[in-house]
Amino acid sequence: MGARPVRPPGRRRRRGGRARRPRHRDHRLRPRRHLPARQGGGGLRRGAGPDARTPGARHPPDQVRHPPARRRRRPRHVRPARPRLLRRVEESLERLRTDVIDVLLLHRPDPLADPDEVAAALTSLHRRGLVRAFGVSNTGAPQIARLQARLDVPLVANQLEMSLHSRAWVESGVLLNTPEGAGHGFAPGTLEHCLDHGIRLQAWGALAQGRFTGRQRTPAERATAALLEGLARKKGTTPESVLLWWLTRHPAGIAPVIGTARPDRIRACRDAALNPPDLTHEEWYELWTTARGVPLP
Repeated sequence: MGARPVRPPGRRRRRGGRARRPRHRDHRLRPRRHLPARQGGGGLRRGAGPDARTPGARHPPDQVRHPPARRRRRPRHVRPARPRLLRRVEESLERLRTDVIDVLLLHRPDPLADPDEVAAALTSLHRRGLVRAFGVSNTGAPQIARLQARLDVPLVANQLEMSLHSRAWVESGVLLNTPEGAGHGFAPGTLEHCLDHGIRLQAWGALAQGRFTGRQRTPAERATAALLEGLARKKGTTPESVLLWWLTRHPAGIAPVIGTARPDRIRACRDAALNPPDLTHEEWYELWTTARGVPLP
């Protein structure tokens, strides 16, 4: 039998047998000596001097540093006020190295914005020749109509989240007068308003963030991925193209927006861009109900 050695209080032992000093209670405010650049990992600072290049060198012990105070995180907000909007457009033109923007979309409605001020800013951009056309994003029919009434130029696009995963745009109308349909937050009449007024529907998140062509987490996603694979083999294309065909098969003329910078993902969508949707009525509904995980009422 053996006895466990007793260590002095406040001393903890590492696995290798070496004792470790107790950690300072507020380690963020504890003074630290500067480390040489080769140990700091951040490269040499300007004006560090020759000692910083000497292996093992240290700054004098009286030089200490404290981490800077954390800046207060500003809340995420949307603000299409006229001065800010004009400035942002000019900055975008400079970054893009061009003198005109084909279509400018307002990302999201601002409940504090004055629609007259927003319309005046857009009109100014159009008259100055900086923007050819305007659109909106994540905006419902009543808000579109209110802004359009103050504009001389027509709104040409509305970009919404639409995919086989985000189906509120189609289910909000089909599931009307059912308990399930009451839970949809999609603004009623938005699709119909856009179609009646020549506003092109654009679908962001069209590939459903890879839920059906990458890692599947739920039984419905796994079943949908298997169905997409089978349809892709049958039609000689990729699951990504079939997934986009599900959107473009809708008579609303939806234009998918591919949010990826990977060349292989872009190439996988080639057939959907070059060919009309090759999905039958029954195949479209089969994809829909499989992704839902429950049959239609």
